[in-house]
Amino acid sequence: MSPLRMGRGRGVVISADELSAAAAALAAAADAGGGQLPADERGRADAVVAKVAERTALAGDHTIVALAGATGSGKSSLFNALVGTDVAVTGVRRPTTATPTAAIWGAQPAGELLDWLGVGARHVVGDQRDGEPEVLGSLDGLVLLDLPDFDSREVTNRVEAERVLDLVDLFVWVTDPQKYADARLHDDYVSALATHEAVTIVVLNQSDRLSDAEVDQCRTDLVRLMERDGVPGATVLATSVATGHGIDVLRQRLANAVAGRTMARSRLAADVRAAAGALTSHVAEGEPVLDDAARSDLVDALARSAGVPTVVEAVARDYRMEAVSHTGWPFTRWAQSLRPRPLRRLRLDGRDISVSEADVRSVLGRSSLPPASPAARSAVEIATRRLVDRASEGLPAPWAEAVETAAAPSGPALGDALDQAVVGTPLHSRSPVWWRAFGFGQLLLAAAAVVGFLWLALYVVLGWLQMDAVIGAPPSVGILPVPLILFLGGLVAGLLLALIARPLARVGSQRRAHVIDRRLRESIDAVAREEIVRPVERVLERHAATRLALSRAAGN
Repeated sequence: MSPLRMGRGRGVVISADELSAAAAALAAAADAGGGQLPADERGRADAVVAKVAERTALAGDHTIVALAGATGSGKSSLFNALVGTDVAVTGVRRPTTATPTAAIWGAQPAGELLDWLGVGARHVVGDQRDGEPEVLGSLDGLVLLDLPDFDSREVTNRVEAERVLDLVDLFVWVTDPQKYADARLHDDYVSALATHEAVTIVVLNQSDRLSDAEVDQCRTDLVRLMERDGVPGATVLATSVATGHGIDVLRQRLANAVAGRTMARSRLAADVRAAAGALTSHVAEGEPVLDDAARSDLVDALARSAGVPTVVEAVARDYRMEAVSHTGWPFTRWAQSLRPRPLRRLRLDGRDISVSEADVRSVLGRSSLPPASPAARSAVEIATRRLVDRASEGLPAPWAEAVETAAAPSGPALGDALDQAVVGTPLHSRSPVWWRAFGFGQLLLAAAAVVGFLWLALYVVLGWLQMDAVIGAPPSVGILPVPLILFLGGLVAGLLLALIARPLARVGSQRRAHVIDRRLRESIDAVAREEIVRPVERVLERHAATRLALSRAAGN
């Protein structure tokens, strides 16, 4: 395949600012696409951007035209006829042209431009000369190149021709009646540069060897071949150096190109569009949207993996135990201190372990949650795969692979982040008001029971000492003495209050568990977004940036 092959597109006139913007967009697309774009096509895009910068930075306002053709097509003779003197070497020896030869019209210096082209053989052509047909417009600013034969037996000649062809502004394909259908011309060059039809001229040289009817037939056939190559409606000029036929017409076409002063930008714009078109096939037409369902499934799976159900159950149990310690019968509350607290066993009791930013990934900041079960890990893998499939739907394979890689945190990073999310989530809330109310009531009832017990004990002791007459009979309510009422009432009412607190504690524990579950899931969601979703979104953002930049570069 010819190294000139660039893709598909249409040539249009473009301003300097538009060309600069298109080249910048192409550079941005190549940079954003990175490794998800083929290295060779990305390199070609970088080369086009560099060529735009180099070509537009050159001083002068020249139009570079290349005469390119196969061996024996007579392009060197045509070159001499256009110049008006024998500058290029012609003859029967093949190959004749080994290095490019340049002819420069006008007094504007073109040395820097020719150095950039790498053309050493140079001939300066003055203004319109006597004996030449007049053309409408001046040729001043024209740089005409006679290139080596692109079908030369010498590899270096072919390489040199292709190198210079990649830099010129206007192509003049020179062929002859014997080789106008040559496959190398059409397959490797014309069709490869079909995107550049706005800067292409086709010449059927040596037309003096044919009759007028044969010339028309060859031109018609050549137009058909050009259309097959992707250049529909091509204008084919018939020329003959021997008779001078068509030389003035070709010279006028070159004068028109020079007068427009747009060929360089048109060629560069075509290169930019072609490079952008080649890269466009490696991006999708749009980006998938990560829906809430995929993220919700992922958070659920990560929550299971992080032990959130275990923590929530521990929170509920811890709430019930704390409720008993606040509202239970005061004479048996001390027994609660002998039972291990669920959150403390998991090292999630905020009063026992303080977690700050500096504790992340440190041993002291780790919880004692059991490791995730195989089923939980499998659920995370399935949820992650579902999110990856959703995020990569419709993307080319390299982008889909980038999404998959982004969604898979390396090493223990995800597990550490989940553990820190659990450890760093507040698992306690403000004590309910009813705890304090019930606790105060229990203290009053306990005090009443103690007072009644001591009062009764006093009467028992005094009765045993036969001194009960000293204080007399205790006050009573009906037939029940007040000390007995205080004692029994305090005990029974305290037990009843403790029994009433238990269902309230169960309801409260469910509410607390729901609140903590929501908090933990918010923390897990933040981890999922930071460790999985956000990296995936960054890949999709790069894809969008690449796609939009390519669209701008292609002029869409």
